[in-house]
Amino acid sequence: MYNGIINIYKEKGFTSHDVVAKMRGICKQKKIGHTGTLDPDATGVLPVCLGSGTKLCDMLTDKDKEYVAELLLGKETDTQDVTGQVLKESSVNCTEEEVRQVIMSFVGDYMQIPPMYSALKVDGKKLYELARAGKEVERAARPVKILDIEILEVNLPVVKMRVECSKGTYIRTLCHDIGQKLGCGGTMQSLKRTKVGIFKLEDAITLAELEKLRDEDRIGDKLYVVDSIFEECPALHAKEDTIRLLENGNSFYPNQMEEKKTYPSGEWVRVYGKERFFGIYAYDSETRRYKPVKMFL
Repeated sequence: MYNGIINIYKEKGFTSHDVVAKMRGICKQKKIGHTGTLDPDATGVLPVCLGSGTKLCDMLTDKDKEYVAELLLGKETDTQDVTGQVLKESSVNCTEEEVRQVIMSFVGDYMQIPPMYSALKVDGKKLYELARAGKEVERAARPVKILDIEILEVNLPVVKMRVECSKGTYIRTLCHDIGQKLGCGGTMQSLKRTKVGIFKLEDAITLAELEKLRDEDRIGDKLYVVDSIFEECPALHAKEDTIRLLENGNSFYPNQMEEKKTYPSGEWVRVYGKERFFGIYAYDSETRRYKPVKMFL
């Protein structure tokens, strides 16, 4: 069984679930999960977790992401992208400078209303299921953060931009909101995810390339080991008589580690024993012990 993460380049037409299903066949194992849905027409980085790496799925979903998107001004659709039904078309009378100013005004914190065509649930029902049934429900605005926007190209009514954002940000909705602020409407024309945490577009491989690696018995060449995701976290190494505690997922005191260090309360550390990665712990200043955050036994 493979344990770790593979950076897959999701091609157009595949759902994220399609990618997981195909990888189960290629890798011949069931324990596989993706780290955040990409729309079928979107392309780009999709980290996929295998084996014990599936415990990382929720952790990777929380990572900041980067996209390259095309915004089409003068059109509004029910899905907030060009695959949807056109609701309204308007002339684009704003200048390039006005467009640039409005786009850049979204950098920072803003309250975003999730689109109806999304996998979020309201009263146990996915929003896209309600939308397909012709129903629209009220959605509460959620805080998101646009960390950076780089305008790559302006050929009105189309604007190409690179967006770096926090988890939970819908680029479709950002395009819609920009169009609303400009007064002409807007929709997303294309989307490519270029980065998720440490995973970058230039390192991603297609399913066909993964299949070729399998045939050559070289999947391991593209497999990120679990602890590589936490390289920014300090490392602690357990004394030999502490290994049993780790194997049972127990807390431990700083003097049970070779380093005998304490870190600020809540800060994550990587814990190893006999060159084996056990998991992520955080120091609790009240109990003066390190407590497990996520174990990868």
